[in-house]
Amino acid sequence: MKIYSCLLLTGIFALIQACTPAVSRKPVFDVLEPATVLTLEQDTTIVLVRDHFPSLDRIERTESPQLKVLPYPGQDTVMIVLRDDTPLMTVLNVHVSGQTGNIPVKRNMPASEKAPQLAVFPSLPDTDALFSVRVGNGPATLFLYWQNSLVQTVRITDCYNVILPGFTALLDRSWIRVYAVNDFGHSNDLLVPLDKGRPVVRKDQVKRSDKHTRIMYQVFVDRFSNGNPSNDQRLGLPEVHPKVDYYGGDLEGVTDKINDGFFRELGVNTIWLSPITQNPYDAWGQIDDPETRFSGYHGYWPLFITRVDDRFGNDTVFRNLLDKAHHNDMSVILDHVANHMHIQSPTLQEHPDWVTSPVTPDGRPNFELWDEFRLTTWFDKHIPKFDFSRPEVCEALSDSALFWLDQFDIDGFRHDATKHIDELFWRTLTRKIVKTYPCRSVIQIGETYGSASLIDSYVRKGMLDGQFDFNLYYAFLHATVHSEGSFVDLWNELETGLMQYGYHHLMGNISGNHDMARYISLAGGALGLDEDHKLAGWKRDIGTGRVGSYDYLAMLHAFNMTLPGIPCIYYGDEIGMPGANDPDNRRMMVFDGYSSHQVRLRERVKRLTSLRNTNLALLYGDLFPLHVEQDVLAYVRVYMGKIVAVCLNKGNDFFDFRSLDLPFGFSTDDLTPYMGETMVTPGGFTIMINE
Repeated sequence: MKIYSCLLLTGIFALIQACTPAVSRKPVFDVLEPATVLTLEQDTTIVLVRDHFPSLDRIERTESPQLKVLPYPGQDTVMIVLRDDTPLMTVLNVHVSGQTGNIPVKRNMPASEKAPQLAVFPSLPDTDALFSVRVGNGPATLFLYWQNSLVQTVRITDCYNVILPGFTALLDRSWIRVYAVNDFGHSNDLLVPLDKGRPVVRKDQVKRSDKHTRIMYQVFVDRFSNGNPSNDQRLGLPEVHPKVDYYGGDLEGVTDKINDGFFRELGVNTIWLSPITQNPYDAWGQIDDPETRFSGYHGYWPLFITRVDDRFGNDTVFRNLLDKAHHNDMSVILDHVANHMHIQSPTLQEHPDWVTSPVTPDGRPNFELWDEFRLTTWFDKHIPKFDFSRPEVCEALSDSALFWLDQFDIDGFRHDATKHIDELFWRTLTRKIVKTYPCRSVIQIGETYGSASLIDSYVRKGMLDGQFDFNLYYAFLHATVHSEGSFVDLWNELETGLMQYGYHHLMGNISGNHDMARYISLAGGALGLDEDHKLAGWKRDIGTGRVGSYDYLAMLHAFNMTLPGIPCIYYGDEIGMPGANDPDNRRMMVFDGYSSHQVRLRERVKRLTSLRNTNLALLYGDLFPLHVEQDVLAYVRVYMGKIVAVCLNKGNDFFDFRSLDLPFGFSTDDLTPYMGETMVTPGGFTIMINE
């Protein structure tokens, strides 16, 4: 391994209090979670400063030494204008009560192979440093942040050691962030969590409240486990096809699976529950092929937005589920529907003016116009869309979301239809959360289909923590299933996300979900890429297709489990449940009678979750490409001297892992196989680690 000589840096900080008994001062800045990086994509950018510091009540002044900062109409809003001398990275200073918070600012640039590369390592011997930072493609200018304070800007060639003052030990959890730029572009960003002022280097230093540690499992409540048959209420109507009637899954069934160790054995630590609010008791909607109406088994037609559906349980049952999950060191997030309510809901009966018009300005029906009228379109005639341009609507609906945090010890939300809801709502809700529960870790992850820039526009400390990365999933699907698919395109999509969201984002990396065909059926050829996936599920039985589809699904799980972000397993994807699109992808969960292929896939998923849960390189490590070509993709995660190297091979030939060159002086000789072999099998993957 290459030997680095490191410059010694120390920082002088103003003490800012976080939510810890050891500090007596009141906080000025939200130091629990550092401010979102501000990316300038054009010459002029409008910035709502509270998107970065949502807990602030007022802002006295905002300025920057290298940007024009101009007043702009609206509370705490400024216009940022690039100057001729604005560098690739600078800072926006926010002044409140004699203290200053620093927001990292970067100019948007395409990725470059000549841009700096950063990695964090243990400190060298005979120093008092906490850790060292090494740079490839140097020299570069580094920016070191502790919490929301810019500690140091320094020109560096290859390495420096970091020393922090003793008062950082007063905070149970704080964060170091490091960025770098050279003439060719931005580096990756480093994130180092501190445990009482010391770097987190062991699994036992990680807490359930640390959002980067999540492995999520999506439970579709009605189709998961029936723990209490006495609350089953199938509609049983001739006009409702059995596939879209209630099956009987409920909250007691989920609790049973917590108690019997299902989730713990699988290695997931966060349960995402589909909506559990009260839905209507009769049938709604209509399709013609086949001719059927629908029940509200899915939970997305809320009739009462603050009541547990009695077909799923009640308040006591839900609290018991949460208690059992937390006792097993697991988190639970709730799928929350704010965009619309059922037309018969008392809320809409009382406030009929709270909804958008079902007619577009040019006289067309305003239904399912997802992009053209994304903030006003109705999803269907029986679920009117709320008008979130009205502050009173945002206030009322955000209070309804807060109800679930107040009455139940949930750990966060998955937010339905994020892009269809005005930003005013997300800001209102998140501000209420951070003001009402300043010391509570509440994760919020959204659902948005669209461009990376649209998705990212909702990801701020003052709005959402992350969103599901559908674009990355579809890139993997195309790369592995389409005859002309290439891992080059997959890497380009992955790199686009890293540049847009950062290298330590909280985006959801999915194996599938309730609104798309099952990956295994597509990979196995049981379902054609170009056919109507919903119609196919009504017309024929969809299976897994070719046996090799299990290996490709395992490869998808390996990809998701080794990337930055939050891996998300759709229920049944750990055993290769097949299915077309909705409702065929919502079959009843199977807990026994597995085939040998299903058993092998589940064991591989358990092996992957075990690695993610125990190797901090997969939680906080940075990602670097090793090999990118049509049929082979290899990359490495690096954190504190620990590395995880991954190679995916969809080609017809073996690939020699030992042929790869590793960054920062590492060698493949330092690695041993964790899964797979050094000769990566066709249609398989290999993961190697240093012990």
